[in-house]
Amino acid sequence: MQIDQIDIFYVSMPLKYPWRTSYGTDYFIHSILVKGYSGDHIAWAESTPLEKPTYSPEAANSVFLNIVEYFAPLMVGKTYETIEQFNDQLNVFKGNQFAKAALEILWWTLQSKITGIPLHIMLGGVTDNVEAGADFGIQDDYDMLLGNIQKAVDDGFSRVKLKVSKGWDVEMLETVRSAFPNIRIHIDCNSGYSLGDVDLFEKFDEFNLEFIEQPLGYDDLLDHSKLSAIIKTPVCLDESINSIRRMEQAIEMGACEYVNIKPGRVGGLYNSVKIHDMCFKSGIPVWVGGMLESAVGSAICVELATLPNFSYPGDLFPSDRFYERDLGYPKIELTKNMTVSPFTDGLPEPDINLLSEFTIKKATVRKD
Repeated sequence: MQIDQIDIFYVSMPLKYPWRTSYGTDYFIHSILVKGYSGDHIAWAESTPLEKPTYSPEAANSVFLNIVEYFAPLMVGKTYETIEQFNDQLNVFKGNQFAKAALEILWWTLQSKITGIPLHIMLGGVTDNVEAGADFGIQDDYDMLLGNIQKAVDDGFSRVKLKVSKGWDVEMLETVRSAFPNIRIHIDCNSGYSLGDVDLFEKFDEFNLEFIEQPLGYDDLLDHSKLSAIIKTPVCLDESINSIRRMEQAIEMGACEYVNIKPGRVGGLYNSVKIHDMCFKSGIPVWVGGMLESAVGSAICVELATLPNFSYPGDLFPSDRFYERDLGYPKIELTKNMTVSPFTDGLPEPDINLLSEFTIKKATVRKD
């Protein structure tokens, strides 16, 4: 495959309700969409690092700049027969996983268009339906949170994820568990705590949580391995796993019992599959995470989640969960069983009118 041209779009998508976590509040989701051309074939990909470098060291502006100025000019016009060849070329650049993921996922979506093979089949997917979970950021008050959880339970979600932060943790969990003693819950700390908070983590043990997601530093493995040996609740890693090598180290150190895999965070789908396989071999369940992408990016997560070790309900959000107007089409929709099916007739692509409305800046890189 030769990529002849790449169009890069920096978009800002307004949320229905602010997304609050331990690292701050997002009112808009800032995302990078790329459109690739190979002969007569056109495909899309999306990478969503958020507006500021709060989740990871990358931000939407840095991803846009790196793709436009450095990554795309190196990749366009060359022929890549395999994804390994593509990644070998791209890996001359250090880090910047979200920027790499935009182009790496584009290789896969173009290859799917060229061959006519659905993406989930190319990845080795085996599941016809993947289960979604319900997620809630930090809410205005407990009444609002309890009402949202009740709706999720009524809708049939089998698990609930709750964002926590200093001051919105133990009392919040006491309130939730009092109202919902039996539902499956895990919490996401977004690296908002330290090993000095062991007493707090031991209190979390009282709430029968499925696991605690990314409790410590975004780039830490060592302290997570220490914490895992102290508390009863399993530890899940998210931000800390940004490469195949980091996953190897986490397994060797016993740093986690679950792993959240986000294609953007780990540099694309090839790395996602490799991390999935490593965890499968090591007996570590994985689940797919989301970055509040549009349907363009969310569909990629759906395709990935069809692999066999994605055994915990994923962050697979229907389009109307966070957006009044999702710029991707067709929309992501859940069944009555809170599952979503992989795409057999083509992946979602942007609505051109909404793309134009939401685009902050754009650029084109051609082989000439």
